[in-house]
Amino acid sequence: MAGLEALYAWARAAVSRPQDALICGVHWELIRHGYRCLGAGDQPGPDERKSELLPAGWEANKEVYTLRYKSMDDAHELLLKAIMVEDSMIFNVMDRSSQKVADVTLAVADYINPEHLDDFHKVYKNTEELRTRIASGIIAPLGVPAEKAKKEPEAKKKDPDLPRNYDPLRVPPRQPAGSRAPSWPSPLSPFAVGGEDLDPFGGRSGGMIMDPLRPGRPQPGVDPSSGIPDRLPPGAVPPGARFDPFGPLGAGRPGPDPDHLPPPGYDDMFM
Repeated sequence: MAGLEALYAWARAAVSRPQDALICGVHWELIRHGYRCLGAGDQPGPDERKSELLPAGWEANKEVYTLRYKSMDDAHELLLKAIMVEDSMIFNVMDRSSQKVADVTLAVADYINPEHLDDFHKVYKNTEELRTRIASGIIAPLGVPAEKAKKEPEAKKKDPDLPRNYDPLRVPPRQPAGSRAPSWPSPLSPFAVGGEDLDPFGGRSGGMIMDPLRPGRPQPGVDPSSGIPDRLPPGAVPPGARFDPFGPLGAGRPGPDPDHLPPPGYDDMFM
């Protein structure tokens, strides 16, 4: 809005009606979209040049506003005419290069506060809606100038907030690459029931696979394929296979052998 504010301050002496302020707003939107004003009236005058300002006498005709514009790349030349019909203003724009025509009708009271014509900060309202109406009703049907269309992708490409390899379609990883997995919760927690099923090698406590080399003391990362002394040669259990030990483990077993203890209620005849 800084550019429109400067324009309005420059044209303030000529703004005497609400529709004058609306013309200033529409004019600045054309400037923002890559057009420059050549002059007022249907025919070109002497020594015309492209300008962001409104030409002298732009508000002289109280019946109809007539302005001419040209795109920065000289591909489009517009003839804009605006007339008041009751409380609305009808804008008709023709591209003399392609003979395309676009028009839009704006209710002046929707965008201009007539009691604040002398105060730029209060004279305009619903500015975003006004921009959208002009863009969809005039700019889009006639085509965006190539210079304007070329600058927009470059601005997106240089967005400093996006990483260099940003891909909007890529699903982000659940865990950053190279970081360690979080530790499991305490097995004493009531919410940790079934946790051993997720950690069969006993990296936390317990586990689904018994360590045949160290019974009663599960060790993380034990590979059953290394074999059991005096029982299984190395490689007898395929790497990564589920392994359940069988039979007595033989000599070297630490502590008492559970098989030497009688089972509970061994003298019960119903056992």
